[in-house]
Amino acid sequence: MEQFASGWKQHYYGKGDVIVYRLDRDGQGGRPEVFGANVLMLVYGDAFWPTYTTGDNTGLVATDSMKNFIQRETLNFEGSDLEGYCRFLASKFLGIYPQVEGIQVSAVEMPYGRPHSHPGSVTFKPAGPERATARFEVNRAGMVEITSGFRGFRLLRLGGSAFHGFVRDQYTTLPEIENRPLHMWLDLEWQYIEPDAGFSAGLVTRDVCRIVIDTFDQFESGSIQQVIYRMGTRLLEEIPAIADVHLEANNRTWDTIAEPGSALGVYTEARPPYGCLGLRLKR
Repeated sequence: MEQFASGWKQHYYGKGDVIVYRLDRDGQGGRPEVFGANVLMLVYGDAFWPTYTTGDNTGLVATDSMKNFIQRETLNFEGSDLEGYCRFLASKFLGIYPQVEGIQVSAVEMPYGRPHSHPGSVTFKPAGPERATARFEVNRAGMVEITSGFRGFRLLRLGGSAFHGFVRDQYTTLPEIENRPLHMWLDLEWQYIEPDAGFSAGLVTRDVCRIVIDTFDQFESGSIQQVIYRMGTRLLEEIPAIADVHLEANNRTWDTIAEPGSALGVYTEARPPYGCLGLRLKR
């Protein structure tokens, strides 16, 4: 169910899973050779209410037209950051269709990177699995929201993670662990103190990625909660543009098959039930 920073909406509609790739094979103008995104566009306004109540589509912009707009206008986007891309699409669409009172555009990166570093390579492969995200909302009064994020971090630490001292009762079967190989999934998003700071040509997003990975690598913890708390506090300490951050981690630590010593073991994927741990921090 979609939500809007501008508040509750009785009705809205749009187009999702609009996938687009822009290739700049000359690599000119500082743009990446491959820019890919999965876009969701949602619009709202009183002009669209008759479609729900009487089936009158007089003011309706077909969602297929929205798809064509997103894909074709991507050619005219000069940048390479998702925040700027969402703003570009939303502002242009709002300018074309006066019956639209407000619009939210969100995008998930479809990343590709070079598998080789040698000069002249023309080969790319999917990158990740983490993907940058952005969400932008604007209405006739001006910008409502700019939010950035990451989805799909998968992080493995071979040691330096403990979990012990928790409540033990008749429901407890989990052993206490002093040094486990921690496998964690992580999604996060953040907002900005000043809206203009959200349009940094991807600089803030790159800094967030670096801090998340560095913290996971360097910080020895007594719980996943402590890991994400350390990540969140570092993000607020080291990136002045961020006003608040929301982190959600899944405990996907592998099940042990055999562990004959402290250095050697065989493991398998964790069973479907997983621990979900959330945290919100603000200045």
